[in-house]
Amino acid sequence: MFKKILDIFRARITDPIESKHAAIQAHRLANNHYGMILKALRGYGPMGKDAIAYKTGLDSNQISRRMSELHQYGLVALTGDKTVSRAGRQERVWCIVGGD
Repeated sequence: MFKKILDIFRARITDPIESKHAAIQAHRLANNHYGMILKALRGYGPMGKDAIAYKTGLDSNQISRRMSELHQYGLVALTGDKTVSRAGRQERVWCIVGGD
């Protein structure tokens, strides 16, 4: 399912080996986050990043970064709706592409 995502490298060829190991760990962590986010959106429907963070137990900053990446991969999209964040501000609502 995450073939496109698994092809992304987070280190340069010229980076030292320690950086490459860290990049592999970061890549695995990101893939875990993708799965958690998609599972939450499938289970609960469209939500803003704060609601996704609450449902997954991830930090809202982690969600923000992952939503941008998932959007680039074509797995999630903005609904055009807004919801109120935990801070009382307007935030965008995300959904799974194709309504899975």
